[in-house]
Order: sequence, then C-alpha cells, then structure tokens
Amino acid sequence: MSYTVGILGAGKIGEALAMGIMARGLVPAGQIILSVRSERHRAELEARSGIRAVVDNAIVAAEADTLILAVKPKSVSDLIAEVAPLLGPGKLLISTAAGVSLELLESCAPEGTPVIRTMPNMAVGIGEGMTVLSPGRFVKSEQLEWATSLFRAVGRAIVLEEEHMDAVTGLSGSGPAYVYIIIESLSDGGVKLGLPRDVATELAAQTVLGAARNVLLTGEHPAKLKDQVTTPAGVTIDGILELEAGRLRVTLINAVVKAAERSRQLLHRLH
Repeated sequence: MSYTVGILGAGKIGEALAMGIMARGLVPAGQIILSVRSERHRAELEARSGIRAVVDNAIVAAEADTLILAVKPKSVSDLIAEVAPLLGPGKLLISTAAGVSLELLESCAPEGTPVIRTMPNMAVGIGEGMTVLSPGRFVKSEQLEWATSLFRAVGRAIVLEEEHMDAVTGLSGSGPAYVYIIIESLSDGGVKLGLPRDVATELAAQTVLGAARNVLLTGEHPAKLKDQVTTPAGVTIDGILELEAGRLRVTLINAVVKAAERSRQLLHRLH
C-alpha cells in the first residue's frame, strides 16, 4: 500500500511525523508534502529536510491521499472547511488536535470521508512519542493499519475507542510535563546533596528513562519492579516512605484526572 502524505500545519508534531515516516522508509520524501504559514518557513524547512513544503493548504489537500491535520484545536473547523471540496471517501483525514471529537471532524468534512482522531504527545519529536488513534465511521481496516504505522514511525501507537480520549489526553498527552517536574525534583535532590546541576540532571533523566524502558520491555507491573529495587531495611524504602508522606501517588493521579476534565471541557467549547 502506497500513499502520498500531506501534513496541514507543519509545526513541531507535523515536522516530526514527516521526518519519522521518511526515516523509516514508509513514504519516500517525494511523496510527502507539508503546508506552512510563511514563505520563510517554507524555504527553511525544504533546505533542512529535503521535504517539499508549500504555503497553500489546497495544494496539499489536492495532491495527498492521506491528510494529517497538525493544527491547534480552534483552527480545525476552518481548515477542514477550506479544503472540504477536495475531501471525500478517497481521502484519509487524520487529526492530531486535542479535544476535537470525531463527531465534529466528520460533520465538517464531506459525507463518507474517513476520519481518524489521534492524540500524540510531544515526544514524537525525538521518535519516542505515545499516540492513541480512534477511527471514525467510514475508516477501513487497512486505512487504520496504515495510520497506526505512521505514528509508530515516531514512537508507540495503539488504537482505542474515542470514549477514552480524554483520559489519554490527561495521561500521555500531558504526562511529559509531569515527568519533567519529577526529573527536575530528583535533580534538585542531587544538588541539595552536593552534586553539580548537570550531573544531577543527567543522573535523574537517565534513571527515569531506564525505569520506563524496563516497564515497557519486561511487561512487568511497575509495583513488582519497584519491589526488586526495594531491599529489606535498605535505603530505598526510606525514600518511598517520604514519597508516600508527600502524597506523590495521589497528586499524580489527581493531575491526570484534572487534565482529562479540562480536555472534556475543551471538547464542549468546540462544539
């Protein structure tokens, strides 16, 4: 299966997707086209990546059979309206906009247009993203498989029912920000104990990376892996007791819930 991929709104996520799918060999550079907002950005992007860019959304919509909307939620309706005459059953439309429902996307596009709602996070920019995809009514299985492969080019990707999208937004969408705070706090602890800031930050970041990869590669429950580090009467259990006293666990749970609630509110506003 071969598609021409068009990305409407080549910001960080759009550029990351383009570079990822090209690097993986899913789509050659000649079959990728991006739209940008300025001639300056167009020239810079083409010089840096070798991928064709234009300042006209209609050109992208006309030439590509897979269209990825990589714009802010408030811009989605206007953008789809702009290219609607070029959409239809033969065009796969993929949205990366947070809080924009399949119902809204399908209502803006011509009847029969296959639409997929996605929630990627910013780590797609370094090839370690987490993306969830939810297909609309007119999406065929091979189209969903193709779309999933695009996002697996820049990390991990899974398919879930749309009802889970607010939870996904609160967890993996906003989650990198929570983890950055954890890394910064671990680094602060190292500095408090006399480590240079750069050393403390490297220790903290690699520790988080290693722990995360261990969960993904082993498939073990995090609690079981935690117990492997926590020896009887050792030093780790004292640190864990401080985390529990500070309500870290409950605070992180509440952060996910609050962000999910905010995502739900955004959806209502857009409708």
